[in-house]
Amino acid sequence: MKFLRLPFQLLALTGILLQTNCSISEVGKKTKDGIEKSASLVSSKSKAAYQKSKTALGLAEKENPKPKPMSVAKKAFGKMPDGTKVSLYLMTNANGMQVSLLDYGATVKDIMVPDRNGVYGNVSLGFSNLKDYQEKSPYFGCTAGRYANRIAKGAFSLDGKEFKLATNNDPNHLHGGDRGFDKYVWSARVSETETAVVFTRRSPDGEEGYPGTLTCKVTYTLTNENELKIAYEATTDKPTVLNLTNHTYFNLAGEGDPTILDHELTLHAGQYVATDKTNIPTSIRDVEGTPFDFRKATLIGKGIESDHPQIEFGLGYDHTWVINRDGEGLAHAATLRDPGSGRVMEIHTDQPGIQFYTGNYLPGEITVGQGGKPYPHRSGLCLETQVFPDSPNHQGQEGWKSCVLRPGETYTHLTIHKFKAE
Repeated sequence: MKFLRLPFQLLALTGILLQTNCSISEVGKKTKDGIEKSASLVSSKSKAAYQKSKTALGLAEKENPKPKPMSVAKKAFGKMPDGTKVSLYLMTNANGMQVSLLDYGATVKDIMVPDRNGVYGNVSLGFSNLKDYQEKSPYFGCTAGRYANRIAKGAFSLDGKEFKLATNNDPNHLHGGDRGFDKYVWSARVSETETAVVFTRRSPDGEEGYPGTLTCKVTYTLTNENELKIAYEATTDKPTVLNLTNHTYFNLAGEGDPTILDHELTLHAGQYVATDKTNIPTSIRDVEGTPFDFRKATLIGKGIESDHPQIEFGLGYDHTWVINRDGEGLAHAATLRDPGSGRVMEIHTDQPGIQFYTGNYLPGEITVGQGGKPYPHRSGLCLETQVFPDSPNHQGQEGWKSCVLRPGETYTHLTIHKFKAE
């Protein structure tokens, strides 16, 4: 009898079947799984070796970085003559945008935002030391109050009573008087829930001639959408007048750049508040056909040397525009763009007006900023959201929002500055 000679592998397989009592299909599956497992292991090792080689050659793809945590840091900035400490608060969002604040004047010191190439620059004018803020500042970045802007001849009446204020902008009252809110150290605390700093101050009855003890709060919040939100609240124990705003000087090319005349500005406003030669309002006029028409993006330098009487009165632009709005709440008031850097700032506010000021009184060589460069004439501009100038003397007039705050009421004001690059 002849026997078939089976290959060793087949004999081994037969033995396995007899011992394990497995079917051919089960054995095939296990064998296939083993092969795939081995192949997968070889493939993983090969991929790891390949990635290691790419890394060594500097060719490896970078993993998507995790978002950076948002933060608020505090450090010393100086001392007042009476020894009161002044602090700087640095807010940083997940994108790397930074805003630094001072409790002196509840002030915006720096706003670091990227240009179209991702290069960060400070777009806010200011000083590197407290002494300059005390002695030289033309309201850089501060909270202006109790009444921002001008009150004619430093006087107004309320509920039949006359009030007399300082005439620190002869012959008128400006930004709260001889010692407005910009010249006090505010109480400050870091928010526990947001990237925000909350400043508070109690202004006593009769301070700078204003009636009522005013308790006010200003909250600066930095978001991951590169927004700087400024929210104001205030209450009083007697009827008073109030107009708070932020007085940051912007230059989107970077502080220390010599001009803002090459910036493009859009103001969503069909009217502006005309003034006399002392900058006190006389009427509300249409912008149509005047150098005050910024309804479309317009170079600031285009009409600033016009012989228009209003330009001559303000030595440039120093006027309030009446913001177009459909109702209450936030409205898009302005868009500022620097064509050179690509930086853009949008302003949204719930206020009726926006004061556009082109740095007409910047003193040039005697004002040296935090970057060590001079701030010449028209090297910074302000866009201040507020009620109209001299509103205490226009109470009840059509088109003028009331500036009167009474006990039991709460003054609120919200403005958002949104930064981007294009």
